[in-house]
Amino acid sequence: MPTTNRIPFIDYIRMTACFLVMLVHASESFYAADTSGLAGNVSMLINESNRFWVAFYDGGVARTCVPLFMVVSAFLLVPVGKGVTMRQFYARRMKRILPPMIFFMLVYTFLPLLWGQMTMEQSLADFRLLPFQFPSMAGHLWFMYPLISLYLIIPVVSPWLERSTASDERLFLLLFVVSTFVPWLTRYVSPDLWGTCFWNPYFGMLYYCSGYLGYLVLAHYIRCHLHWSRGKRACVGLICFLVGAAFTGWSFWYAGVPGKVIETPMLEWSWEFCTPNVLCATFGAFLLFTCIESVRPPRFVALSSRLSFGMYLMHLLFLSNIAPIFVNGDPAHPLIPVWLAIPFIALLTYVCCFLTSWLLSRLPASKWLIG
Repeated sequence: MPTTNRIPFIDYIRMTACFLVMLVHASESFYAADTSGLAGNVSMLINESNRFWVAFYDGGVARTCVPLFMVVSAFLLVPVGKGVTMRQFYARRMKRILPPMIFFMLVYTFLPLLWGQMTMEQSLADFRLLPFQFPSMAGHLWFMYPLISLYLIIPVVSPWLERSTASDERLFLLLFVVSTFVPWLTRYVSPDLWGTCFWNPYFGMLYYCSGYLGYLVLAHYIRCHLHWSRGKRACVGLICFLVGAAFTGWSFWYAGVPGKVIETPMLEWSWEFCTPNVLCATFGAFLLFTCIESVRPPRFVALSSRLSFGMYLMHLLFLSNIAPIFVNGDPAHPLIPVWLAIPFIALLTYVCCFLTSWLLSRLPASKWLIG
């Protein structure tokens, strides 16, 4: 694995993961059952074409987007540098992400009023709750809270990772893999799984070995202990990605009976980011990216990577207005075929976000707006 400060394949991951987020949300326009155009509590697929292409794009192709961002963060930041205190680490990371997060929370709270996408009552209700939750028009900002949580735990686990052996980390990763089955076991075996119950609803047996902490340890293991050849990484990576992506896509297709209103969690039953199939696909995708051995990425890739945080934050402002144009009020008969509409909505959103982020980056105080 590369050990220099500049790791070119990371730029490719950031650029790709950012686009995949937009592909996920573009897909939601074709199975949402509420007026927002994004998947809410209930969903419905109109026909077999939408069923297949949403499963393909959202499940098979794009579901690794969030875990890839998590792995990249951990890959670059773990362990923390020698002599860096917990206070110093928190100050650096929070200065990087909190100002843009707060700025865009306010943007999503008030800006959609200008084009009638929300009411003043909803805007004021969102504003009152801002210290506690993301705005109703910015569901994608849920990601910021697990990211902050990851940053909070990094200085805690770094000392262990600095002295842990490959065998130690493999043991932890085995426990993490087992924990990825918890969402399925809770849903299909028992809601009171391994110590969870109404007086202990969250902290089950594998709680401290689960979640995005597992991706953090996986990132460190890949960087420090996985010394495979490029050919082996390419082969194993491709197999893992295809297996994980195929299962993820199939699971949505299997549950999504056209014309049937279904609770979204039941439709997306295997789409949670800490499930075995998504973990498998993410591991495979990351290995494939490590096979990129260019000394320097192209200028557009490097710039897209640098702007990706701001692009992520702003993308629903564009996508929520672009997607309805192509859906045209009828997801069964969009302006262009659904197999083309989903990636085109994502691509057009990406271009708008890139240009806007690039323009904002020219401002003197741009780091407070887009990171």
